[in-house]
Amino acid sequence: MNARVVPLAAAIAMALSPLAATATPQNADKEKPAKDENLERIKVTGKYTVSQNLDSATGLGLTLRETPQSVSIMTDERMFDQNIDTVLEVVNNAVGVSASEMDNVRNTFYARGFEISNYQIDGVPTSWSIAGDAGETIADVAIYERVEFVRGATGLLTGVGDPSASINLVRKHATSKEFEGYINASVGRWNSKQVTADVGSALNASGSIRGRAVIKVDDSESHVDFLEESKEVFYGVVEADITNSTLLRVGGSYQHHEPKGAMWGFLPAFYSDGTYTDWDVSKTTGADWTNWETTSTNYFVNLNHVFDNGWELLANYNGLKADKTSKLLYINGSDSQNLLDKETGTGLKAQRYNSDGENSQNSFDVQLKGQFSGFGRLHDLVIGALYSEHDKFAHTFNPQPLGGDGTYDQVPVGNFYEWPNIEEPQWSDEPTPGEDTATEEKGFYAATRLALSDSLKLVVGGRVSSWDRDGVSYGTVVDYGDSGVFVPYAGLLYDLTDNHRLYASFTEIFNPQNRKDTNGNFLDPLEGQSNELGLKSTFLNDRLHTSIAVFKIEQDNLAVVDPNHESTPELQTAYIAEQGTESTGFEAEIVGQPVDGWNISAGYSQHEAENANGMLVNTDTPDKLFKLFTTYQFVEFLPELTIGGGANWQGDVYSTGMNPATLEMETFTQDAYWLVNLMARYKLSDNMSLQLNVANLFDEKYYSQAGFAYGYRYGTPRDYTLSFNYKF
Repeated sequence: MNARVVPLAAAIAMALSPLAATATPQNADKEKPAKDENLERIKVTGKYTVSQNLDSATGLGLTLRETPQSVSIMTDERMFDQNIDTVLEVVNNAVGVSASEMDNVRNTFYARGFEISNYQIDGVPTSWSIAGDAGETIADVAIYERVEFVRGATGLLTGVGDPSASINLVRKHATSKEFEGYINASVGRWNSKQVTADVGSALNASGSIRGRAVIKVDDSESHVDFLEESKEVFYGVVEADITNSTLLRVGGSYQHHEPKGAMWGFLPAFYSDGTYTDWDVSKTTGADWTNWETTSTNYFVNLNHVFDNGWELLANYNGLKADKTSKLLYINGSDSQNLLDKETGTGLKAQRYNSDGENSQNSFDVQLKGQFSGFGRLHDLVIGALYSEHDKFAHTFNPQPLGGDGTYDQVPVGNFYEWPNIEEPQWSDEPTPGEDTATEEKGFYAATRLALSDSLKLVVGGRVSSWDRDGVSYGTVVDYGDSGVFVPYAGLLYDLTDNHRLYASFTEIFNPQNRKDTNGNFLDPLEGQSNELGLKSTFLNDRLHTSIAVFKIEQDNLAVVDPNHESTPELQTAYIAEQGTESTGFEAEIVGQPVDGWNISAGYSQHEAENANGMLVNTDTPDKLFKLFTTYQFVEFLPELTIGGGANWQGDVYSTGMNPATLEMETFTQDAYWLVNLMARYKLSDNMSLQLNVANLFDEKYYSQAGFAYGYRYGTPRDYTLSFNYKF
């Protein structure tokens, strides 16, 4: 028998054994099977934290306090209070993470000095396209119950990636046996109009079959010239109690997003005399014919069975398909031959671009978890396996005729002050191949939580991962990966008192790379290690939760250009694997309901990331973040009224590059800034309310992208939304 299959077979045998555990089963229509009464129970008061057990870090179904890593939650109630619509907005308001906008569709997320490349849906790993160019980062969150952030390396469950964080999107489930839901309609600045309906109910008399549906339609203009956006979201799920101990969940979602007048890239940062530009926030490089249409469909099947001894078997299928079609313009103002004349507005060139593509993924995973006895105590164990296939396809259509030298499209812009002045060209009927790759991933993992004493718990586990990619990417043959890579996980938790828990953890992750050394051999995969020490506490009879953590992250085998390599037709550029990229820092978070009616979520994070030579890295992402949001309902005096607000602050960010006019190095900086928002809600009756949200209250003008010294993007100015909500 394959050595990797032995642990899984042993666990199945244990699960089927009536002596394996003493926990009792519960009805399948509840979130989790019952566990031993000695395990921790969390009583949650407030809307911004959860009592549910989480699988996104270890798979063991632990509470926030039992998980030996920093974990933050963005609940559905918090997103509703703050009028948060997209994954991007969630990241911008969540503790310890940040976002950098590349254009109207693509965004990159960061935590602890590294890019976030690990995503899950209901705890199942999923692959996103690069920077979310198929619309993943701007996906609507109306279909999700909460968004979980596990910071640090998460290789145990997510497989390959960077030692930054994992983002888990938890779908809404059909748990209600009564007909209930809400309808929300809103209007806002820039002619924004939005309607959302969320309805759930039993589908038979006993309530053993339940359904839930979410529908959302959004249409708006923008503060950016020519940009108009439309969005449709559909989600449906049916849950059936096949038996008292077996739950079947089947569902699907559809999201269609079409930004017309979409902008690709950045606004030019320099004039031809070497001075900086300063545009209106409405300025764009898009035109009335540019667009970036994305469509995402997701189908899933979940099976949950609780054995008579309390062990739980979960099996999941998740199918994703993301289509994208774009017609775009890219303004080139980054070299001495393409510079903007301050007086005439001429000098720039543009690339015209037409592309379509498709990402598809099929994932299967199975997980077995439960308790076993040993040394007079009960312990937890999870064993799982997963398999996924991810195919990516894209091609382009060249403009006719092709500008520039006939191989790379570059056409004069004309007077950029009178933009737009480039008409949509005729496009070739024959596509130019772009990308056609297939990625296969396999993983086998196991983890256990051992109760060493009443106050001391040890979490230990590991994963054996294989990851391979082949195909063609823009004319280059792709064939690389790694097999049989072992990723360890270890955590220790100690209860100082009933309310204060100290923890330490060591986690790892790896990421294959397609860079080659001077001998033509692939570099070893990137290896990330995360060390964390923290304290998680509760106060005021579990009303208020706090967490404090210090961390050190190391990443080895970072590919840097080999200066001694002599270029050849077969290998023009070679790389060496640099060791010792390091990030150290700390985080603090407070969340809960200190008194009746007052909900609060606040956090501060800080890090310093350096390479082996002591030079700062990723300086275009904030190394200091403070985020606060709070609401208060006047319970005693005017319970119909809830007011709230928040403030996000980030430290300086900068990028360094050559001024294309003076050919001297420049540092492009975004100074530290605050973004303040307000909200107020008034209940007209028991089931009707009006809500007002104002974002960027003081109309701060800031860069949402400062990662390129030759270009930048502006963040959204003051925005406001008035919504009416009807619950039933």
